[in-house]
Amino acid sequence: MVTDLARDRGATKIADRVVAKIAAQAAREALDAVPEGGSRPHASVVVHRDVARVSVSLELDYPSDVGRQCGAVRGRVRTRVEELAGMEVHEVAVHVERLHSPLTRQAAHRDRLS
Repeated sequence: MVTDLARDRGATKIADRVVAKIAAQAAREALDAVPEGGSRPHASVVVHRDVARVSVSLELDYPSDVGRQCGAVRGRVRTRVEELAGMEVHEVAVHVERLHSPLTRQAAHRDRLS
């Protein structure tokens, strides 16, 4: 009896939302910190034939080295998605949604008190 090894192995399909959760967690790990009053990073992905394109949205403290933090996020997301999902990552786009400065935190705190 001859078996078809490829058929016996089966296939694994990882949902896009699972890859997005991996990417968002990796972005959190790469950041110095989530800004006070800010939201945690979130990600969306498009997967085609085990190749992922990732988009990460995040908020950062101001002032900070925005370029360094975005580079760290790109590297960490690429590494973690490749390690955990077994996919190639061809693109990681990082979108900085908001910068949080001490002045904006004070204004937000005043608004909550009134």
